[in-house]
Amino acid sequence: MNPLFAHRPGLARVLAVLDGEGEEARIVGGAVRDWLIGRGVRSDIDIATTALPEEVTRRARAAGLKPVPTGIEHGTVTVIAEGEPYEVTTLREDVETDGRRARVVFGRNWAHDAARRDFTMNALYLTRAGELVDLVGGEADAVEGRVRFIGDADTRIREDYLRILRLFRFHAAFGRGPLDAAALAAAIRNRAGLALLSRERVRAETMKLLVAARAAQTLAEMEQAGLLSAVLGRAGDVPAFSRLVLIEAATGFGPDAVRRLGALAVRGEEDVASLREALRLSNAETARLEALAGPTPAPAMCEKGQKAFIYRLGRQAYLDRALIGFARSGAPLDEEGWRELVTLAADWQAPRFPLKAADLIARGLRPGPALGAALARAEEIWIEAGFPLERAALDDVLAKAVEAAPSLVPPPR
Repeated sequence: MNPLFAHRPGLARVLAVLDGEGEEARIVGGAVRDWLIGRGVRSDIDIATTALPEEVTRRARAAGLKPVPTGIEHGTVTVIAEGEPYEVTTLREDVETDGRRARVVFGRNWAHDAARRDFTMNALYLTRAGELVDLVGGEADAVEGRVRFIGDADTRIREDYLRILRLFRFHAAFGRGPLDAAALAAAIRNRAGLALLSRERVRAETMKLLVAARAAQTLAEMEQAGLLSAVLGRAGDVPAFSRLVLIEAATGFGPDAVRRLGALAVRGEEDVASLREALRLSNAETARLEALAGPTPAPAMCEKGQKAFIYRLGRQAYLDRALIGFARSGAPLDEEGWRELVTLAADWQAPRFPLKAADLIARGLRPGPALGAALARAEEIWIEAGFPLERAALDDVLAKAVEAAPSLVPPPR
């Protein structure tokens, strides 16, 4: 029995429908690779088949499954079985490429289908009976952690220049030891092709690379090869990135792509603007990187000052600044002051400011500019007092804010 069938009855149904009566269907790609190297079963499982899209659709409907034409021009039909989607793609051969996209024709030759894929470890098939089919030497490469292009590396890259970034991303995720020499040399030779890619595709690969297991080592290799600046539009701070990875692990925080990008490439607001253009960052990602610019919390600050920092910045921005500041400080990973800064952000929840304009109106202030200024002053007094919530302490805050109110009222003309 196919070992990937466990707890996936929908997968067994799809293969049973497509494999037989003159057609073949096999699981392909990442799901096979991950199972082979012991990383478990992915949630997304792809299927390759000799059947044409219309035949896949016909068979799925006849079996009571739901076919969705998600990429029909590329031969892909998503078949939904037991509530789970499976991408089913007809075997293909490239007939024309321009470095960004390929024109394909459908075929029935498994070797030709394997040959058009990028890396040997991604061209593994698993039959319905559980037989591993390896036509390009991918089994040994996957087990040994060697990311190697199928056939000629230059040819594979020139079919789609995004494969330069995929080389580094897969090396960071699955590689052991140095990069494959032939693959690295081809990536360097074809680096100009990166400029032809859409920034959105570059962003997607880059963000995945940043959180991969061996991201720090891989970025160092990219920098040494002169490829990191081609992606970021500027030099990267790989040492700070590498320390942040260690600090995240030491303090219990998981990998975060945006924070890691900040450590790697953001020192000021101009860096954020450059990255936004280079990677087509989303508004949310850009805003988070912009929040990194400015003072960094430091161990010399008292706890009250640190809490005021969190309140004004927000927990996420404070935590990002603290972790990146820790990384750039060069302090030992067990340095108590920096670790306390990070722990405070994780443990302390900033309270909501409990006072409103109505509280000041009840004390005799009239609506207008002076009222808004007095409320802002009350918030500053409350922060300085340590965020009290008791009624007596809040009354004292109001009294001090009202006392200062006359000086906030513009003199009559």
